Amino acid sequence: MVEIIKDISRSTGCSSLTTGKGITIGAYGSCLASSSQLSIFGSNFNTALEVIALSASSTMPPPSENWVDVLVIGAGPAGVMCANALAVAGVNVKIIDKRPIKVAAGQADGIQPRTIEVLQSYGLAERLIREGNQMHMCAFYNPGPDGGIECTGRAPDVSAPTARYPFEITLHQGAIEAIFLNSMKAHGVQVDRPRLPSAIEISEDPKELSSSASYPVKVTLERLDAINDEGRSEIIHAKFVVGADGAHSWVRKTLGIEMEGEQTDYIWGVVDMIPETNFPDIRNRTAIHSKHGSAMVIPREGDTVRLYVQLSDRDVIDPLTGRVDKNRMSPEKLISVCRKIFHPYELADPREFEWWTLYIIGQRVASRYSVKDRVFIAGDACHTHSPKAGQGMNASMNDTHNLAWKLAQVLKGWSSPSLLKTYEYERRKYAQDLINFDKQFASLFSGKPRTEENQDGISHEQFLRAFQTFGGFTSGIGVHYPPSVIVNSKHQKCAENLVIGERMLPHVFVHAANIRPINIQDMLPADVRFKVLFFVGHLTETKIAELNSLEEKLNKSASFLHKCSADGNISTVFDIITITAGAKETINYLAVPAIFRPHWSKVLLDDTDVTGSTGGDAYERFGIDPKQITIVVVRPDGYVGTIVPSDAIVDLDNYFESFLVPRNLV
Repeated sequence: MVEIIKDISRSTGCSSLTTGKGITIGAYGSCLASSSQLSIFGSNFNTALEVIALSASSTMPPPSENWVDVLVIGAGPAGVMCANALAVAGVNVKIIDKRPIKVAAGQADGIQPRTIEVLQSYGLAERLIREGNQMHMCAFYNPGPDGGIECTGRAPDVSAPTARYPFEITLHQGAIEAIFLNSMKAHGVQVDRPRLPSAIEISEDPKELSSSASYPVKVTLERLDAINDEGRSEIIHAKFVVGADGAHSWVRKTLGIEMEGEQTDYIWGVVDMIPETNFPDIRNRTAIHSKHGSAMVIPREGDTVRLYVQLSDRDVIDPLTGRVDKNRMSPEKLISVCRKIFHPYELADPREFEWWTLYIIGQRVASRYSVKDRVFIAGDACHTHSPKAGQGMNASMNDTHNLAWKLAQVLKGWSSPSLLKTYEYERRKYAQDLINFDKQFASLFSGKPRTEENQDGISHEQFLRAFQTFGGFTSGIGVHYPPSVIVNSKHQKCAENLVIGERMLPHVFVHAANIRPINIQDMLPADVRFKVLFFVGHLTETKIAELNSLEEKLNKSASFLHKCSADGNISTVFDIITITAGAKETINYLAVPAIFRPHWSKVLLDDTDVTGSTGGDAYERFGIDPKQITIVVVRPDGYVGTIVPSDAIVDLDNYFESFLVPRNLV
């Protein structure tokens, strides 16, 4: 009978068999279900199988079991961002991926200015900037009078005025992931490949779900490269699971999370190659609208260029099935379509194609981002949209940048588990805003251009206006998180230009001790700590007296600095930075009371460097009165959480105590 079962498993394509009482042989249970397949065993089928299962269980090795704080499923951009952030924070994290090796070419490739800032906060931007291509300008081409295209204008690729990095970086996804993989390796974490989850269980026990010591999520993994049954399966018990497993997410589907939205009719081809062309803007990001369709040029690292090409239904749709058939298209055909769009410029067939694919633009957002605040989904698993605005990989990495510090703080016992609810609240709203933007942008890009024959088409002015209007959003600079337990805008007037809920503005200060210039963002590493910035103004005798009085309040046991420091050490949870006003020639940073200068490097001066070429005017730029003492709280992800004046210090206590765990309760 065992041999018969093996034969049926081969004919049905199954790899395990489950009995009526839930006993599983191998890993093919659910697919051997039809009555016609089972009838050959007669009425004693389940009894016979149970005997076989019991016999097999005596020889098959049990799966290994391991316990981790966080299991990350998927090693794409969202997954490696999450795993790296948790590894840097000292969290016990395991990351798996079904691919035997990392991505070698193609896929997503654009890094926006805000994402560069985020990578800088992890110390990873230098390699990205060194290896990637920088896009500083964007060119626009539209139909000309002779039937071909002509350049109708150029503009900065990044229009957000506060961007620290006023350019996009393009580098293939594999190289970007490698930056994270190397960092993870330095912290003792590597991707387990090829691993595929086959089952997930979340405890229903309220006590287990609420316990910080429990491992309420059980995930069964299958090793795809296993030679035999030994070591094929592994059971992971996790405190939290992050599903970063892409647009076809197994985690999302298994947990029954729906995707809300729609699929457009826009069909596009993508091809990476080294072009041979006389097109003058081949090394600029270029949007092309022609009588023959639309295209976008994205220059990449080295001499590589990516072309996005709009396709018609007849190019790729199978008339019998009505579905996109990739076999009807090829990279050579994509270039042929592109050649018509580029006319009168020449575009020769390249020597080779690095990568190509087809896609239909889908615009969807997951109905929820978590289950019981123990399993979360991120990246393409919870939102899909057009790639031409360069948001996919950026949105994905910023999802887990937002989630990782919250998981780390909860796991360390610093914050209440309720903090985790802000992940969906903040990132799902962002995804919805992204879809609304993408609908407009994709429609503009895929629409027909205005010509003499088609006055209802999209004009250059319309497209440019939209391009510049959405600049803050596409760059990531304008992301604004709404009010919540960690975003409190009660005292926004104290620093009108430092928008609470947005990222801390970059600005160059100088160290008061040695006048060495430094960007404030480089004082805000993604190290899971809250940065408390004291803007104290000019160090007059009156101001120093005020600071001494404030120091007394902050040193009391009821102060958030002591009450919410998990181990009694202020610097464990909080990083204090003081920004003074004055002249570099006369500043004495030692006049600042001790609590405001935990280290000499933590006292900054709002003045220019010794050359006078950089720094200064931060108080005016931020809208902060130097006569007052203003406290700015920057969250671990670099976003301004709240701002309070020193005479409302109780509001700061209330802010932190609303989500941080008081020390005597840890």
